[in-house]
Amino acid sequence: MSPNNKRMQLEDVFPVKDKVALVTGGGSGIGLMCTQALAVNGAKVYIVGRTEEKLDRVAEIYGKDIAGQIIPIVGDVTDKEGVKKIVQEIESREKCLCILVNNAGIAPEKTNTSGERSAEQVRNEFFDPTTVKEWTDVYTTNVVGPYLMTTAFLPLLQNSTELHHGWSGCVVNISSISGLIRISQGHFSYNTSKGAIVHLNKMLATEIAKAGLKVRVNSIAPAKVEQAYSPDESKDDQKSEMDKDHKEMLPSQRPGKEEDMAAAILFVVSCQYLNGITIPVDGGYMVQIGS
Repeated sequence: MSPNNKRMQLEDVFPVKDKVALVTGGGSGIGLMCTQALAVNGAKVYIVGRTEEKLDRVAEIYGKDIAGQIIPIVGDVTDKEGVKKIVQEIESREKCLCILVNNAGIAPEKTNTSGERSAEQVRNEFFDPTTVKEWTDVYTTNVVGPYLMTTAFLPLLQNSTELHHGWSGCVVNISSISGLIRISQGHFSYNTSKGAIVHLNKMLATEIAKAGLKVRVNSIAPAKVEQAYSPDESKDDQKSEMDKDHKEMLPSQRPGKEEDMAAAILFVVSCQYLNGITIPVDGGYMVQIGS
């Protein structure tokens, strides 16, 4: 086989085998999909969450008979001391971190934004039920957490670049299509936080590059993904199903599949020429709604 042809084989184009990864919120939903995609293809994946039982169940269900590993770590990414403990745990086990996936996120209850109403009615829907704590909690988890994790792990990520020829340590922030579109979807605090992580992604990529480090920072913005639409309602396999109405909303006429998320995460972590970019994986949702 031509040496050039060899470089085009899947294992060389998507070289995650034997890489060390960490996925926050890896116990359910999209985080679990990212975990599976990496571990099945040979990566050692540490999954971080606050519920030990959920993490252990993922390792038990999805960690058998695969090329890589799934290793649970209990931790809190919304607290600076919690992030330090996670870093210390990985430092005690590994020389580097090749892939960091910041997926952990929360979303509060929706606000009613449908139909024309009086100013008083809109106030009642938008202002009255909202609390400052809702906004600060969402922002802390969805924006501050990824910032803390990315900056705290920079030495281990840079080590990955130095130890693996042709590879640069990489961060993937899981945003959402909700951070790119102009409507609130009834989730003002959540959509605002997801817009913030898109901008944070650009700033981190820029400032890390300016510092002379070779660590890539990119983001994936999924729309509706089957088996991950509502992690809080997940079944025994840590996944959940999407209702019929959400399927019909999409121009693709179907929700995203687990394989769609797997393809996205493998592309983003493997493409060494990708930096500072947010990639929508939305089934055409932005075509329908507009940004």
